Amino acid sequence: MLAHRVEHFVESVIRDMTRLSLKHNAINLAQGFPDFPAPWELKRAASSAIMDDYNQYSITWGAKDLRDEISRKAREYNHIEADPDSEVTVTCGSTEAMMASMLALLNEGDEVVVFEPFYENYGPDAAVSGAVPRFVPLTDDNSIDGDVLASVFNKKTRALILNTPNNPCGKVFRKDELKLIADMCIDYDVIAVTDEIYEYILYDNKKHISIASLDEMKDRTITISGFSKTYSVTGWRIGYALAEKTLTSAIRKVHDFLTVGAPAPLQHACVSALRFSESYYEELAGMYDGKRKLLYNALIKAGFKCSLPEGAYYILADIPEGTGMDDTAFARYMVSEVGVAAVPGSSFYRSEAGKHKVRFTFSKKDETLMEAARRLEGLSI
Repeated sequence: MLAHRVEHFVESVIRDMTRLSLKHNAINLAQGFPDFPAPWELKRAASSAIMDDYNQYSITWGAKDLRDEISRKAREYNHIEADPDSEVTVTCGSTEAMMASMLALLNEGDEVVVFEPFYENYGPDAAVSGAVPRFVPLTDDNSIDGDVLASVFNKKTRALILNTPNNPCGKVFRKDELKLIADMCIDYDVIAVTDEIYEYILYDNKKHISIASLDEMKDRTITISGFSKTYSVTGWRIGYALAEKTLTSAIRKVHDFLTVGAPAPLQHACVSALRFSESYYEELAGMYDGKRKLLYNALIKAGFKCSLPEGAYYILADIPEGTGMDDTAFARYMVSEVGVAAVPGSSFYRSEAGKHKVRFTFSKKDETLMEAARRLEGLSI
C-alpha cells in the first residue's frame, strides 16, 4: 500500500531522458548540467577544505563563514538584507530549499500559484506538502496576463512560486511584472517562494530583480538560490534559502530532519566562490550567450521554431511541423534515431501546450553543441 501523495506525480522525465541518452550514446541536451570543468579555484578550495579536515557535520543550517558571505552577496547583488544568523539557511541544493520551504509553509488543502511553463519539481513539491497547485499560463510572448493571475487568488492561496530567470523558457520577469505579483501577494497575505538559481545567467542587458527587494515583500518572501548553475557544480548540492526569522525557523526545523546538513567541505569551498571578482560573472554570461546563439541557430536550421531566451541556459522549441508525433514520441525518436536528447515539453506544462514542444540545454562545451548541430542536420520528418 503506497502513500496517496506519490500517485499525483511520476519520476523525473528529465533524469529519465538522461538515462535514455546514455543507453543510446546520444548527446545529452536534456539535463541541465555542464560537461566542462568547474572553476579551478573552486576545486582547489574544495580539496583544501577536505585536507584541512572540514569533514564532519557542520552547523545544521550552514557553516558560519558561508552564511556570512551569502548575507553579503544578498545585500550587494539582490538588495536583500538577510541576517546570517537568523535569516539564512544552507541546504542540500536549491531543490531541498524549495521542498523544505513548502513543507514549512503549507498545510493540507492550501493552494499554490505556479506560472506555466514551470520546472518539473514544483507540482510534486506541492503534492508532497499536501497543497494544490493553481497554474497561471504565461502569454505567447511570456508575459503575465493580470486578469488570469488575479483569477487564481482566493482565501485558500498560501504561496506563489516564482522562477526567474525561468526554466524552461528563459523568461526574466520585469520589475512591473514583479510589482503586479507583489501586489497580489500583499492583498491576499501570500508568501512568494522564489527560485533564483539562474540569477547571474542573463542576456541582452536583462537585469535580475529579486521580488524580496520590493516594498513590503522582504518579510513575505522566501528567496532560494544556490551554487550549481553559476559555478558549474551541479553535483555539489549546495543551496540556500533567505527568509525573515519566523519563516527561517520553520524552514530550519524541516531541513534539520530532512537532510541534517549540506556537505561540510563543499560549504567551505563555496565561500571562495562568493569572493570571485565581478569579471567572473560577466565572462559567465558572455560564454553562455555564445552557446545560446550556437544552439538557437542549429535548431532554426533543423526546422524548429523557437526564440532566444532572456536568461538561464535552455531553449524551449516547437517541434518541427510534419512529424506526426507528440512531444514524448518525438523526444524518444530524437534520442534513439538522431542521437540528441531533449526533454518532452509536457514536463513543464499542465495544459496541452507542452505536447508540441521540447526543451534543450546549451550548458555544454562548444564542441558538444557543434556535434549536436551536425546530428540535427540529419533530422528527417
